[in-house]
Amino acid sequence: MSRKLAAVIGTAAAAALVLGGLFAVALGHSAQPKPTAAAGSTAGSVPPPSTPTTTPTSTPPKTPDHTPGTPIADPTAALVAGNKKVIFFSFDDGPDPVWTPRILQVLKKYGAHATFFQLGKNQALHPGLREQILADGNTIGSHSINHPQLTAIPAAERHHEIFDGPQSKCFRPPYGASNPKVRADIKAAGMAQVLWDVDPRDWARPGTNVIAHNIMTHAHRRNIVLMHDGGGDRAQTVAALDKVLPQLKAQGYTFPAMDC
Repeated sequence: MSRKLAAVIGTAAAAALVLGGLFAVALGHSAQPKPTAAAGSTAGSVPPPSTPTTTPTSTPPKTPDHTPGTPIADPTAALVAGNKKVIFFSFDDGPDPVWTPRILQVLKKYGAHATFFQLGKNQALHPGLREQILADGNTIGSHSINHPQLTAIPAAERHHEIFDGPQSKCFRPPYGASNPKVRADIKAAGMAQVLWDVDPRDWARPGTNVIAHNIMTHAHRRNIVLMHDGGGDRAQTVAALDKVLPQLKAQGYTFPAMDC
């Protein structure tokens, strides 16, 4: 074989190898899957990287520890029939192992009763006080579990605070903060919303005489008076209660507990 013929054959073989490689690359490229345009993207644009998504899991509201019934419209209605001279005393934020028993002593001293709107967290800490309150002829209302502003928390948390708090037919929203959603939950839990007519500001501890004066000045027939047996030192509350009950009793008032 001449050198010229050998060179031609070598060149042809090299060209065949090159063409074969290019053909293999082309075949491999055409076998790759093509990206699918994301929904809503412009045709021809590069789709965003896909991010694995999981379906969010939501924790269902806790089942109430009591069976909701038909809420009463007004827990004071039957007690004021016949235009009776009654005043309803109520105490929030307890029970407290120091101040609740002292308030109970003053109430018993004058043959008076009251409604105690309790916090679930405090009721759990002092379970025996619930029985003592009821044994003395008083009633218990719910004041939520942790005293949040119900109008400013998520729906699930609001549901928990209302449905899983102290068992009662009456519910007093903390701070008196309410709206249609809060009222709907209270009703669904089988309770009536109970606010107040007179706030003598005993929570601020302005002095025994100031608290007593506020009650004597503003409390009238069928009023609900807001006081506190929890949340701090309530010595002024106890002393003011001991001061106003005999005066109001002398005016012909009686002091029943609400139907809660």
